Amino acid sequence: MSLSRSLHDFPSVVLRLRAAGCVFAEDEAELLLSTAGSAAELDAMVDRRAAGLPLEHVLGWAEFCGLRVAVDPGVFVPRRRTEFLVGRAAELAGPAPVVLDLCCGAGAVGAALAAALGGAAELHAADIDPVAVRCARRNLAAAGGTVYQGDLYAPLPEALRGRVDVLVANAPYVPSAAIGLLPAEARDHEPLVALDGGADGLDVQRRVIADAPAWLAPGGHLLVETSDRQAPRTLAAFTAAGLEARTAECEDLDATVVVGRRRP
Repeated sequence: MSLSRSLHDFPSVVLRLRAAGCVFAEDEAELLLSTAGSAAELDAMVDRRAAGLPLEHVLGWAEFCGLRVAVDPGVFVPRRRTEFLVGRAAELAGPAPVVLDLCCGAGAVGAALAAALGGAAELHAADIDPVAVRCARRNLAAAGGTVYQGDLYAPLPEALRGRVDVLVANAPYVPSAAIGLLPAEARDHEPLVALDGGADGLDVQRRVIADAPAWLAPGGHLLVETSDRQAPRTLAAFTAAGLEARTAECEDLDATVVVGRRRP
């Protein structure tokens, strides 16, 4: 049972959060109050948030595409911009598609895509981080998803090769030199492996793209989130892999996705 404003001093929570530099203190206070089961738990949650932990790690969940996705401490927090990736993937999926979510983190993209497709997808996901994999398994259980631990395609069963209709990847794409410029919440509390994309930010993307044709079904699609600045190089990697490719953008979400198709 969550606390109500009548059981705790809402203004004092707002003041504590605001003093810690939380820009949306009122909204965060509402979420903390609605999640905490006691005054003591609320105090502990506010303390963790004031100490700089991401709100989602404090709550234990993140809202993504209308879902509450479990997010354990130390796991990458899904960004709202990635909802654009889910939307584009859902548009391209046919009936009963085979879906693969690479670099899945907490499994937010796979869970949201499965929900958007009405549970009709055969869902697979993979991540190299064991903490993220444990979290993703919880989030994808309801959709019947299978989550593998390992480096990109390495842990996938051979039976999946050449069968994937929709392959989505929110691989890390922050250049190594820019990691120090990220907000402290990400820099200090999210795994480096989920953020650092190498010298130009595209090291992991290039590996995903290069091997994608072997896993895609004829006519299958690969969708990779990137930035508008990096999109031309991401697009070039798609073309080099033999995929028909285009770039999709959403100004409202500040989101950029490169979409590729394996020729039939």
